[in-house]
Amino acid sequence: MHKIYDKSKKNIYKNHKELVDRFLRYSHKRLGYDKPVEIHLVSDEVNGEDPLGLTGQYNFDKMIITIFVDNRHFKDILRSLAHELVHHDQACRGDLSSDDDVVAGYAQRDKKMRQLEREAYLQGNLTLRDFEDTNYKDKIKIRID
Repeated sequence: MHKIYDKSKKNIYKNHKELVDRFLRYSHKRLGYDKPVEIHLVSDEVNGEDPLGLTGQYNFDKMIITIFVDNRHFKDILRSLAHELVHHDQACRGDLSSDDDVVAGYAQRDKKMRQLEREAYLQGNLTLRDFEDTNYKDKIKIRID
């Protein structure tokens, strides 16, 4: 369901393979998308130095997610991946298509795109948070007196 191409200089996937694979399985089960997606982890030093640089993007025609990894905490990389996976799910549902406005500022101009972005931020962040909590639940011991 996921094909990963690690084009990063820091071998992000190789160094975090088990965690990324678990996160992708969890995300797929939670979101339920029904088409495969390619994930490209890329280095872009210029973008990585830009405080407002790109973190990720989704190409809905090719069903490719690109995540920019330079100068980022790994958890933030997963957050961007979760966000873009929601966009993939939207495309699989037919809510996102090549007819939609995706030129810079689209989320401010277009009500439909604003709602799709809102969903991606909410569901993406909650997916990562729930995944994180699921991974810690067996390690946390709560004592109730």
